[in-house]
Amino acid sequence: MIRTILHFLGRFALTLAVLLSSSWACLALWYHFPGPAAMKIGAGVLWVAFGLAAIVLTWRRRAARALLSYAVGFALLLGWWSTILPSQNRVWADDVSRQLHSRVDGSIVTLDNVRNFEWRSDTDYTQRWETRQYDLDRLRTVDVSLSYWTGPAIAHTLVSFGFDDGRFLTFSIEIRKERGESFSSVGGFFKQFETSLIAADEHDILRVRTNVRGEDVYMYRVSLPQPEIRSLFLAYLGEGAALVREPSFYNTLTANCTTIVYALAKRIVPGLPMDWRLLASGYLPDYLFDVGGLAPGYSMEALRAAGRITERAIATDKTPGVDFSRAIRQGLPGVAAAGTGAAQ
Repeated sequence: MIRTILHFLGRFALTLAVLLSSSWACLALWYHFPGPAAMKIGAGVLWVAFGLAAIVLTWRRRAARALLSYAVGFALLLGWWSTILPSQNRVWADDVSRQLHSRVDGSIVTLDNVRNFEWRSDTDYTQRWETRQYDLDRLRTVDVSLSYWTGPAIAHTLVSFGFDDGRFLTFSIEIRKERGESFSSVGGFFKQFETSLIAADEHDILRVRTNVRGEDVYMYRVSLPQPEIRSLFLAYLGEGAALVREPSFYNTLTANCTTIVYALAKRIVPGLPMDWRLLASGYLPDYLFDVGGLAPGYSMEALRAAGRITERAIATDKTPGVDFSRAIRQGLPGVAAAGTGAAQ
């Protein structure tokens, strides 16, 4: 009796393994098998038949031979998968067509390809790529922004650095889309996108989300000493240089906009705890609050309410010439009333 139960559980576990690996294989074939959609579907159908045959034979007491055949087939598929490598040379979408280059000379940082587009719609924009200089000795603040478009659990993370001259620069880890591509969270698991680091003016990279795409954006002042802010800024430059040297695939779970920020921050603040909210990026502010990383003296509810910049950003379109960065920070906890970006 016990042996029968154990045999049943063993076959059930093997069946589950084949089903899960076959699902992965079908998606891998869909995203990367060469040829038109019909060929991709055909490859997937053949793999499903292969997996089902292995399952049927497993339950007919021919498990060893069936699973050996399936294992060999899956190993060959993994060998093919390993040959799919990231590239620097594709027909990129305009907003990720250039890569950030940086030079550091003492405290002076020179950045090439800082994005400063003028967005009228997602398809109508004026391209501007600029060379800018920043003095790290004048670096004072860091703010994290979360842009929501599909419920509370999923958000895009952007990090803005403020200088005492009132300027801000935002870094954003994004997919490097090819022309005509759009984001797919499933595709992000299957090597569909390379990773891009964008350095941009806030009037570009925050405004396009609030005023053009209709996303809901929240900003939070991060409580960090100036040396650690400087180190985080330089860590972003290091990440950008690494992507120029060697491209990398974006991964929806393990190498996304939030997990990379965490990896950078952990270099500077050792001992930061790993947390599920780093994967469910929409809850990142709650994580930062719990580790004491946000402006002190406020509840999380108060920080969230005052940190919603969407309406303030939209209102700037009605006042030509307004300082966008100053306007969106009006009333932001931890920001001086003058709106210069300096911490209280």
